[in-house]
Amino acid sequence: MGQHVNPDFSPLAISELTSALNALLADYFALFVKTKGFHWHVPGPNFREHHALLDEHGAAMAAVLEPLAERMRKLGGKTITSVGDIARRQRIVDCNDADLQALRIFEILQEDNQQLLTCLRESHGLCDEYGDTATSGLLDTWIDQAEERLWHLYEARRPAESAPIATREQSS
Repeated sequence: MGQHVNPDFSPLAISELTSALNALLADYFALFVKTKGFHWHVPGPNFREHHALLDEHGAAMAAVLEPLAERMRKLGGKTITSVGDIARRQRIVDCNDADLQALRIFEILQEDNQQLLTCLRESHGLCDEYGDTATSGLLDTWIDQAEERLWHLYEARRPAESAPIATREQSS
């Protein structure tokens, strides 16, 4: 019995789409592990808030893994199969430093999420080129999620306002 091939896509389309999506899957795994590592080690006076934010981000990335892998199988392709396969395909750089300050953690994750966002958009373009509207729709959601993580990380890095807020009595 031969391999299932989605009749709506050529073998070349399946190969190119699967290759792009496997790279995304590897990136999601790498960024998930990195985010969880930072989640476990984030220091500082805002620990609880930062710990919760990173946990939320990790959960959102983990939630992408299954639908992304299943989409590749629906296309007729194969998914990554091992940690070594992830390491060969990932574009997100590992970080093994457990002693970073919170602002540095957020800076690193902001850069990584921006890189992931760029890769998501590139994959979206490939889907558009091949008319893969189902994958494109999934990518729309994941692009929005990456933009939201970037917003959270940007805000987490902003310094607190130094000027006090004027009250009604002070402004009269």
